[in-house]
Amino acid sequence: MMKALVEPILEQYRPAILDSLTFSKLTLGTVAPQFTGVTIVESGDNGVIMELEVKWDGNPSIILNVKTIFGVALPIQVKNVSFTGVFRLIFKPLVDELPCFGALTYSLREKKKLDFTLKVVGGNTKSIPGLSGAIEDTIRDAVEDSLLWPVRKVIPIVPGDYRDLELRPIGVLDVKLVQAKDLINKDLVGKSDPYAVLYIRPIRDRVKKSKTIDNELSPVWNEHFEFEVEDIATQHLTVKIYDKEGVQDDELLGCAQVQLKDLEPGKLKDIHLALVKDLENRKPDTKNRGQVHLELIYSQFGEENGFGGLLAAGAQPFGMTSLEKVLSNGMNGQRLSSLSPGKRKDIIRGVLSVTVKRAENLTSTDLGGKADPYVVLTMKKTDAKKKTRVVPKNLNPEWDQTFDFVVEDALHDMLIVEVWDHDTFGKDFMGKLALTLTKVLHEGEYDGDFPLDGVQSGQIFLHLKWTPQPI
Repeated sequence: MMKALVEPILEQYRPAILDSLTFSKLTLGTVAPQFTGVTIVESGDNGVIMELEVKWDGNPSIILNVKTIFGVALPIQVKNVSFTGVFRLIFKPLVDELPCFGALTYSLREKKKLDFTLKVVGGNTKSIPGLSGAIEDTIRDAVEDSLLWPVRKVIPIVPGDYRDLELRPIGVLDVKLVQAKDLINKDLVGKSDPYAVLYIRPIRDRVKKSKTIDNELSPVWNEHFEFEVEDIATQHLTVKIYDKEGVQDDELLGCAQVQLKDLEPGKLKDIHLALVKDLENRKPDTKNRGQVHLELIYSQFGEENGFGGLLAAGAQPFGMTSLEKVLSNGMNGQRLSSLSPGKRKDIIRGVLSVTVKRAENLTSTDLGGKADPYVVLTMKKTDAKKKTRVVPKNLNPEWDQTFDFVVEDALHDMLIVEVWDHDTFGKDFMGKLALTLTKVLHEGEYDGDFPLDGVQSGQIFLHLKWTPQPI
């Protein structure tokens, strides 16, 4: 019976390297869990919430039948299991008949420790690269995500309708994975080939993966992903960046998390996150592993903030992401489904005006300690280019020049800004940056000062303005 309950859960988290993952033996042993603490968190007219701290150093007998995508089958024993966590019990609603509550809801509120070891029966997990890590991650994800709050199990005690107690989506998180910077190079020849994995819950069909950027330590993705949110108070977005290794196991370059409770519904949050080695390790990571740049918008289902009921579950006309819906805020509350095809394009087609104001503290490239800088602006999708004039012998140049670009797909385009030193027989690189158009679409226009990438120093000051334009 236990195998029948647990195997479907493992299947949801089975990684791509495994073709199947089943149990040949599963018993929990003879050691009972210890209850080391009991707390009444909340007691009111509508229910009682109790928390139990549980410690279990068990002697289970667990053997997994593992079959890899390469056709290799191995029996793997799970040993030395040690678990400490806090379980939440909710007795709700209170009723007049015994046992005085209508349903019992339980969940793992906090996982404090989960340790175990893996051993191949008659072999070694290291014989197949990535196998041990894949199985360990699968077990951890299955245990944590299937039990950890806000996931909960509802057991009816008294007949009734308890759907309001069950886990259900309350909103959508729209994520733009913009870029990463200064990643660690794991390759002996050339540079890492990074890709990103993003999820709120690590269930296989809810994990998103970016494209791989070959031979690049500061990759630009500019990709959109959308995630269901069940509990904004406790859930977080996880981002992991890997180096694609081909035949060998892909290597983790760094990871980061965003607490969803820090997001204001309907508001764009532009965030740069420092990457760390391990999200479980609470010690500070002193090594610089680079950073990842995200743009986030959280939208609650059914909220009325200029785009009406379009955020209701299932109401996603024309394949729009929630980010596109937020950017349609300027449509004066009209439903996009009521607009003509040309009118729908207003929110993504228009004119981007870029004023290159000045730069400061540029890095010198000439022997005399000066440079002759100019700026090249490029729209990534169309490769349309504009160039400022050259300012001679100046590391703090002022241009105050404005350029207009007709943009056909603003949500998915980027502005590339490059600073160059003009020389008689060529040019020298003085820094660059990549900007999405999300903020200018959201705000209409804004001023910004941006640090230049790829150089020791320097920042550039720009003014961006968006003018919607019908087809």
